Amino acid sequence: MWPYFFIDYWYIVLVIPAMIASLIIQGIMKSTYKKYSSVYAGAGVTGAEMAQRVLREQGITDVVVTETGGELTDHYDPKNKVIKLSSEVYGGRSVSALGVACHEAGHAIQHADSYFPLVARNAFVPVVGFCSGISWFVILIGIFMNAELMINLGIILFASAAVFQFITLPVEFNASKRAVAALRSSGRLSEEEISGTKKVLTAAAMTYVAALAASLASLLRLILITRGNRRR
Repeated sequence: MWPYFFIDYWYIVLVIPAMIASLIIQGIMKSTYKKYSSVYAGAGVTGAEMAQRVLREQGITDVVVTETGGELTDHYDPKNKVIKLSSEVYGGRSVSALGVACHEAGHAIQHADSYFPLVARNAFVPVVGFCSGISWFVILIGIFMNAELMINLGIILFASAAVFQFITLPVEFNASKRAVAALRSSGRLSEEEISGTKKVLTAAAMTYVAALAASLASLLRLILITRGNRRR
């Protein structure tokens, strides 16, 4: 008798293509970032200086701009009100450096303005961590006990990751929009340089779209698998 092998067709059809697309988009983002990292902006300031300038113009005085290690590790810490820029961005004078720095400053402005999607995302962080962590446990218990309610609860918990990615999209796109507006209003970058900044930030934003697509693919796979199990 031939041994029976379980083949997860839904993983092949849904998740793997989403993963491949995500890797391609990440590659495009890194390539675009690298390209414009070698294009020096005419502003004559570093990423840190530009971020500080944007904050001052918005009347924000309680946010600190610091340097952090690694590459593409730039982020805004809302809890401590700190913009952490990678060394290449912090001291860089390229189109990429200024764009990324202003993007993170955009998050600080969102925080100061109590921008609702950002507030919602920050509040959702601990929730999604907990829900994602126990979702599979709940689903497996539901399958073992043949309890449809438990299975559905597990799926809802698992869906929190997709909800988080969905909430993240307007936060990132809005921060990029604020970054471009800040660079344009500074009057120190040419339209060609601003165009390069847009390309860098758009490529970065698309990685969040890819993350959402991957989360939705995993969620749909889970729904289809559990539905098939319940029909038996």
